[in-house]
Amino acid sequence: MKAIEVVADGFGRIQEAVHETVEGLSPEELHARIDRGANSIAWLVWHLYRIQDDHMADAGGLEQVWHAGGWADRFGLPFAADDTGYGHTAREVAAVRVESGDLLLGYADAVHEQTLAFVRSLAATDLERIVDERWDPPVSLGVRLVSVLADDLQHAGQAAFVRGVLHRRRAG
Repeated sequence: MKAIEVVADGFGRIQEAVHETVEGLSPEELHARIDRGANSIAWLVWHLYRIQDDHMADAGGLEQVWHAGGWADRFGLPFAADDTGYGHTAREVAAVRVESGDLLLGYADAVHEQTLAFVRSLAATDLERIVDERWDPPVSLGVRLVSVLADDLQHAGQAAFVRGVLHRRRAG
């Protein structure tokens, strides 16, 4: 397997985990928090794809799906247009509300499609390109891709954990 295929596979695994977690949940389950300071499934999924969308668009010189696809308007969240959820307070987490998992998965699928198109357009040598000079050492595209993969996998796992807790509570 080539490096680019490994990265594409990683993003595919995130997509599979998110679909398995979100499909079939009610709005109440999507917004449930296992305690007052915890993240909901809706917030975790929205946030992980906002970060992926933001970082991949920046690295690829692309427009964010959030804006290009009208997702900001469809979600109607009370945040700035470029908000990704980074550093959100418990109150801001609670403000991420969706009518159904279909909205979350629609955005997830659109971001995933753009991400895969970008990743599959890369050559192995592209992974060395510097995409962020604000850090010491500067961040290469390869490091940025691994960073997004790691962050997204953590949040997808957290969302799956919350779903499991909710189902155990219901089974009582």
